Amino acid sequence: MSKSALPRRGLITGMAAAVVGWNTAGRSWAVTGGAGGGAVAALPALDGSVVVEPGVLEGFAGDFGHLVTAAPRAVLRPGSVGDVVAMVGFARRHRIPVAMNGQSGDAGTGGADNGGAGTGGQGLESHSSYGQATAPGGIAVDARGLDRIVSVTPGRAVVEAGVTWARLTDAALAEGWMPPCLTDYLHLSVGGTLSVGGIGGGVQRYGLQADTVESIDIVTGTGRLVTASADCERELFEAALAGGGQVGIIVRATVRLVPARERALVFSLFYDDLAAYLGDQERLMAEGRFDLQVGEVLRSAAGTAWRYRIEGVALYDGGAVPDRAALLRGLRHEAGETVVVDQEFRAYAFRVDGFAGYLKAAGFWGLPKPWLSLFLPASTAGVFMREAERELTPADLGAGILLFYPYAAERFTRPFAVVPEEPVGFHFDLLAFPAPGADVAAMLERNRRLYERAVALGGKRYLVGAVPRMGREDWRRHYGRRWPALVAAKRRWDPAGILTPGQRIHA
Repeated sequence: MSKSALPRRGLITGMAAAVVGWNTAGRSWAVTGGAGGGAVAALPALDGSVVVEPGVLEGFAGDFGHLVTAAPRAVLRPGSVGDVVAMVGFARRHRIPVAMNGQSGDAGTGGADNGGAGTGGQGLESHSSYGQATAPGGIAVDARGLDRIVSVTPGRAVVEAGVTWARLTDAALAEGWMPPCLTDYLHLSVGGTLSVGGIGGGVQRYGLQADTVESIDIVTGTGRLVTASADCERELFEAALAGGGQVGIIVRATVRLVPARERALVFSLFYDDLAAYLGDQERLMAEGRFDLQVGEVLRSAAGTAWRYRIEGVALYDGGAVPDRAALLRGLRHEAGETVVVDQEFRAYAFRVDGFAGYLKAAGFWGLPKPWLSLFLPASTAGVFMREAERELTPADLGAGILLFYPYAAERFTRPFAVVPEEPVGFHFDLLAFPAPGADVAAMLERNRRLYERAVALGGKRYLVGAVPRMGREDWRRHYGRRWPALVAAKRRWDPAGILTPGQRIHA
């Protein structure tokens, strides 16, 4: 095909030239007016566009962690699901890496407008913190091209992958419904969190966000668009949810909704004793006293010790205010320090927006963030926390927080959402925002040490954190008995090995 005969919608727009295809010999994009030589494979017709402008590529070279730089050679801004199908098929034929970048267009509360963490419309970030969503030398798929809320009906919503949980929450609340499990920060893309799991305060009742999915539309690494659910294409369904983007690109999801609640009664319970904190966390979860339950480890007011806070949330409607005394009966917290806030549910759901605003104003938001996310068995969670407390300093947290709260393993139904093989575990989530000039390299090495110690104590990692030098043996150890199934799924649905290379699971 001659360049003049190429379909106009298949052109890639750059700063001064349009790319007309892929130079198979030089393994580079061929542009109009560029030097000749080598066969050029023409691009498929697209409803959207593919961009090679340097400034755009630079925006997709990193993520929210600002720890890894790995620029793509092109960015697909899809105008339809068909564009993703066409370009993944094209990439497979020419062995070009591809990854969806969860930068959903959302002007939601707090000024967030992307799928990783809001930046007031100025930054391009993704949910990951260590380059997991990058496509080095390949094609980054901009999720903002897939941001339609298709429908909200009783009990379920159908959304494209680039829709944020913030937009979905507001759309669902307007119809009297809400997602059962929400991340703490809502300006994250649905496709992004489903690919890694998606955890929040509803995990004790509903599991991960991936556990609330009824079906997905996914473009596999073979370039096929498949609808998958527990009843149809089940193996693909299970490999995709919390699978790190290794078998396909989720482009649409049907997620469960539950009836909306009007108000949230939020309890902050403080502890100085770790054993008492762990025991009460497990007791509250077992008894199901609260609708939402999280917790954190924080410094004392004097800054001389670590202490602990349970955040328990009782949801209610109208004047049916929950019995405060019953909710707190038998607990071992410092009763004189208890704080209770009664607020609208939406205000609670979007509570982190104010904290994000502070971090942006104080200059922390755009700095490197060596986050560490782990799952620990309850039997060794206390041991690990004691050791972590001896290693961590206030500088390690910076302006961030350290979350630490329980989950029930039976609620995790997706096989590749790997957690310790005990009935109860604790989620350790070091969401550090170090100050300018912090020794980030040393903090990453600290992450590696803590990760190794967690593994020795039976722990697992959550896929969004920053753990240096994760090699094949680390991943084999992480997935354990599920490793052969993971490898088989990769070979079946991404035989060319082009999808989401930033995870480095199959490197």
